[in-house]
Amino acid sequence: MKTLLPLLITTALLLVPGSGAWAAPSKSNVSSVRIKELVRIATAHDNSLVGYGIVTGLAGTGDTSRSAGTVQSISNLLRRFGVNVLPAKLHSRNVAGVMVTATLGAFMHQGDKLDINVTSLGDARSLLGGTLLLTHLNGPDGKIYALAQGPLSVGGFKYDLFGNVVQKNHPTAATITSGATVERDIDTRLRGPDGSFEYILVNPNFTTATRIAEALNRELGNESAKVLDAGRVVVSPPSQGEEMATFLMRAENVMVKPDQRAMVVVNERTGTVVSGGDVRISQTTISHGNLKVSISTEYYASQPFLVRDTGVGVQTVVLPETTIEVEEEAPQSVSMPDGTTVADLVMALTRVHASSRDIIVILQGIKRAGALHAELVIQ
Repeated sequence: MKTLLPLLITTALLLVPGSGAWAAPSKSNVSSVRIKELVRIATAHDNSLVGYGIVTGLAGTGDTSRSAGTVQSISNLLRRFGVNVLPAKLHSRNVAGVMVTATLGAFMHQGDKLDINVTSLGDARSLLGGTLLLTHLNGPDGKIYALAQGPLSVGGFKYDLFGNVVQKNHPTAATITSGATVERDIDTRLRGPDGSFEYILVNPNFTTATRIAEALNRELGNESAKVLDAGRVVVSPPSQGEEMATFLMRAENVMVKPDQRAMVVVNERTGTVVSGGDVRISQTTISHGNLKVSISTEYYASQPFLVRDTGVGVQTVVLPETTIEVEEEAPQSVSMPDGTTVADLVMALTRVHASSRDIIVILQGIKRAGALHAELVIQ
């Protein structure tokens, strides 16, 4: 009994957090989210479409005759309607050659509408007021998947007269909402050759992938989900004749607590610092101070006194007088204990009146010193 009592006390201390003994690491405070927010099906992805078209109806702001491609396109277009005009005879600036792009979703079908982007290809000054003529949108395989046409919506303008130019945004780029119609379906096969399908993680992480597989196995009641690597989880096909759509609906609504990678993102242009709450900093001391140097120059005229019979060659001279002042602020010191978060550091630096750009430089220095336990991303 005397031997058993110390053993029980020691075991209790090991299980009490904050007792100075080892305790299991606490889980992150990240909320659980649905699997559909973390992954996508490997075979279901968007597809890019592109085409060449002609915009008409411009008020003299289209391509000039130097854009040989546009001139040739107009001639070819008129020939299709029985009007034969040589390219050398075309001098209109009401037309512009453009590139048209769109994104075709994985589960879109014939008759669905697409938003399209239109950008000038030649030397047009503006696409304001133009209308896109019927344009074929091709996929990477060269097949036509959509047809685009309609009036352009330009988010800018440009007017010039006698060398004066007034411009807002980019008048040579435009959009057409629902400007294209899908003409061909994409064969999206969810299952692989063995009937299984793969989930691709948006942010590859072994911990998150393992949690997804474990959650799916608990929900589906068998060992149907397996982790292939940090970015892929393969799921076996449903059993007992369950429909694929019902199976995927059950799977994508399973709740999982994702793992977060320690990362600090800073933007030097705007002075913005974005950090996760769990990013830790080892014990470190920061000394922050500013040196202000002011240099001013004043000019004064030197007026010499004229002496009788010796005034030849005497003239007024302008001389500079420079003053240099150096003002050095007392350095502010901040000492952070081990385990401090980036949020605590930023608050402490703000209290000593450090600017956003100073905070970014300090974070870079802490990273070089090896005290910032996170990936530092500079934008």
